[in-house]
Amino acid sequence: MGPVLRIALVLSAFTVLLFVVRKLKTSQFQNSDSMYWLFLSACLLFSALFPKAIYTLSGLLGIQSPSNFVFLAVIAMLLVREFTIQVQLTQLRTKVTLLAQEIALRDCKTNRADNQDPQ
Repeated sequence: MGPVLRIALVLSAFTVLLFVVRKLKTSQFQNSDSMYWLFLSACLLFSALFPKAIYTLSGLLGIQSPSNFVFLAVIAMLLVREFTIQVQLTQLRTKVTLLAQEIALRDCKTNRADNQDPQ
């Protein structure tokens, strides 16, 4: 793993760390979301500081280049995050649909009660 990639990994790790801290301060992130990004930042920093471990892992998995292993690992982590976001999105869509149906039923009952009220 060349020095350029190692520097890029360190810069990426610190950029992610600064971004997460900034978003946490402005309450734009939940703690559970920030934990994922902090873990990703730690993995990037680990990769840059301990390239021997990356060489070993890439050798064990049969990946020729350690940089390819780093890219593969980052892509895999982002795919896992995308999957969890899709699950959360599906749950939120279901909740929104149920809430909209409940509100529509409540409005319908209110309108019927108003129309039947003798004046």
